[in-house]
This record gives sequence, C-alpha cells and structure tokens, in this order.
Amino acid sequence: MTRTRYALVGAGHRAQMYVDAISTTYADRAELVAICEPNPVRAAVYTDLLASRGLPAPSVWSPDRLEELIRDERVDRVIICSRDDTHADMIVRSLRADADVVVEKPLTIDAEKAAAIEAAVAETGREVVLTFNYRYAPRNSALRQVIRDGLIGQVTSIDFSWLLDTHHGADYFRRWHREKEHSGGLLVHKSSHHFDLVNWWIGQRPRRVFASGALRFYGAENAAARGLGERAARGTHDGDHGPFELDLRGDDRLRALYLDAEQHDGYLRDRDVFGPGITIEDNLALVVDYSGGATLSYSLNAHAPWEGYRVAVNGTEGRAELEVVERGAVLVGDGLHPVVDPSATGAGGSTSLRPVSERLLVQRHWTEAVEIPIESGDSGHGGGDELLLADVFAGPVDDPLGRPADWTDGVRSIAVGIAGNRSLETGLPVAVGELGVALLSDAP
Repeated sequence: MTRTRYALVGAGHRAQMYVDAISTTYADRAELVAICEPNPVRAAVYTDLLASRGLPAPSVWSPDRLEELIRDERVDRVIICSRDDTHADMIVRSLRADADVVVEKPLTIDAEKAAAIEAAVAETGREVVLTFNYRYAPRNSALRQVIRDGLIGQVTSIDFSWLLDTHHGADYFRRWHREKEHSGGLLVHKSSHHFDLVNWWIGQRPRRVFASGALRFYGAENAAARGLGERAARGTHDGDHGPFELDLRGDDRLRALYLDAEQHDGYLRDRDVFGPGITIEDNLALVVDYSGGATLSYSLNAHAPWEGYRVAVNGTEGRAELEVVERGAVLVGDGLHPVVDPSATGAGGSTSLRPVSERLLVQRHWTEAVEIPIESGDSGHGGGDELLLADVFAGPVDDPLGRPADWTDGVRSIAVGIAGNRSLETGLPVAVGELGVALLSDAP
C-alpha cells in the first residue's frame, strides 16, 4: 500500500492526536514527512516522539517556506493545527501548492478569509476536510438520527446552552484565544463546534443572527470590581497559587511544548485570566434564524462550576432533549491549578473520555417520554475521535448521518460566529448572506 505523505502545520497541543494516529494506527497508510513550525523546541517534541517510535524524523520548516516544503517533500496532504487566524493563509497556500488540506476547526475567523478559501478551492479543485469531532460523539449522532428519522417532525426551534467550567473555560483566557484578532472570540473558536452541530442536526442553513454578550467574569476590570487584589502576571511562579493559575511546571507535556519553548517566540501559555488585554467575551447569547424556518436560542458561559450542555429540539410532532454532563465539578487540587473529576483527561481539560452523565429523551405528542440508548466508546468524545480519525486517514465510508465535513460546513459554522461578532459591534441583527461569501448567499 502506498502511504500518503503528510505535513503538519503547527506543533502545539492539538497536533498530538494526528501525530499519534499517523505513527500508530495508520502507520501502514500514512507518514509524517515534514513539520512546519517556527519554534524549534516545539517541533522537536514531535520529531523526538516519532524517533522514539522507531520512525524517521520529519524535516522541520518555517511557515514562509510552506510551498517549498510541499514541493520538496512531495506532500499529499497538509494538516493545519496552527493559530486560528493563520488557517486561511495556510489553507490557500497549500491548495495552490497542489496539496489537499485537513484543518482543525474553526476554518478561519472572518468573512474575508473565508472568501479567500472559497476562491482557492474553486481555483484548484482540491479537498479541504474539517475535523468536527463533536459530530462523531455517539450522543450527538443519536440526536441526529432521531431528527433524521422524523420522530419529532419538522424542526421549529432549538434551545441550546453550553457551559464551560472554571477549568476548561478559564484556559481560553490564559492563551492566545483571549485576543479576538487571533481567535475570533469564543463565538468563532469554540462555538463553531456548536453551530456546526445545529446545522448538521436540523439540515438547515443559518440566515440571520442577533447576538448579545460581554466579558463579565474574567479580565482586569472584573477582578478589580470584585476586589481580587494584585495577582501574578502568569501562573508559573514560586509561592502560593490560586485556583485559576496554571503552573506549567506541574505538567510535563505543557512544560515541553510551552515553558521550554517560550524563549524562542515569547509566547506565554499561562497568563493570568484576570489580567489586562482580554478582548473576547465570556458570556454570550444568540438568536439565529434558519433557512427552513427554525430558530436557535443559544448561550455560552465560560465560568460555570460544571461542564456540559443541554439542547432541546422542538418539532411539529414532538420534542427531543439531550443533556450531557462532561465534568461534574472542578475541585481545588495541589495548589498549582484546579483538579477535576475522573472523567477528564488531557492538559488544559479539553477532553473527556466518558461523560459523567448523558441522556437523550424523545417525547412525541400524546405519548410518554422515551429514553434513547447511547453507546459510548473509550476514546475522546465518547469514542467519536476514533471514528473521526478513521474518516481522515482511512477515508470516509457511506455514512447515512453525513458526519464527514468539508470547507462548506466550516464556512456555515463560522458564519454564525462572524455574524454574531458583527452584531455585538453594531447592536443589530446581521444577515449571513451579506458577509461577502458566495456560499452563504444561497440562504433565502
């Protein structure tokens, strides 16, 4: 079997999932031949990992030489895990250098960059795969099946609340995500997952968005208003630590990827969540109208005591309710940073092996509610990560649920967040079709 030649753009924490897949499960069909990463220490984490597994070390390149990398290393596909605001440039350049692309969500952070990707795909005819792993989580697939089977009839409205706790949610306010110019804010970086789920669940396209929200918990002004007093500028320091501080010395992986690497680029992974310079919101609410007549009411809170989500889908023949508790509590641990309950895995608290609890109820008119079974696996997102990686590296198979996603799904998911950001700025509803992306103009 001829192995597909991959290049990795961005060697941060999220890249681990792809490097592991290439070097273990899919080593017979994939090989990582190059890493595009400006920080030599961070790149070395992955070159050393591959060497420890008996595999050839990939070459290391700077981002300004991406086209040369693709040509000289004969790259077939580029996996992009770099900072969100760099995605579009890396996608467009990869496509024009004759490589297909696999990209982490979000596709990009603004309408102009989305239009550039749209033009490059039309110009080159090459493939852009979006890795929306939440589609593959069994509980979300089960809700998709319920709606697809018509058990609640035509969807009329959705109520969707997502809670990020003070372990996971706080982490967005320590790193580059805290700056909207780099992440698009949580409406784009985080909520694009959720908007994609809604688009996919109901099979309709977002049409109009009205948003409200603000930075109400994190940040220097809120800390001053609550009398929190003076704080260290970063979590890695000697002495006592508060529960919102992250000491990079307490996690070998974070130390290797960030603390040991910061001398080369000055990037601090452990900034104070109550410090200055935060330009994103931590409380958000949206109303979204859809092309088929449905309306979404959505909220995001980034400082909750537990983590999970509740979604209710109303239809002409009944209602489906999904409740997921991904982490039941955040507990203060050894003084370095919060510890979490046993369902959590991974530095930064971004993934759970299994939810603490999950329940999907369907209640048709004139009947009692029925609980729908959910079969979860042991890998990330209830087994969803394994299914996603199989589609990425082995190729998608016929899927009646339509879980594999491409750039068009990526555009429609970020369109809600981009329109939401414009609505926050203007105080007015924003029509998705007026964002300047041709794909979005097809929503009536």
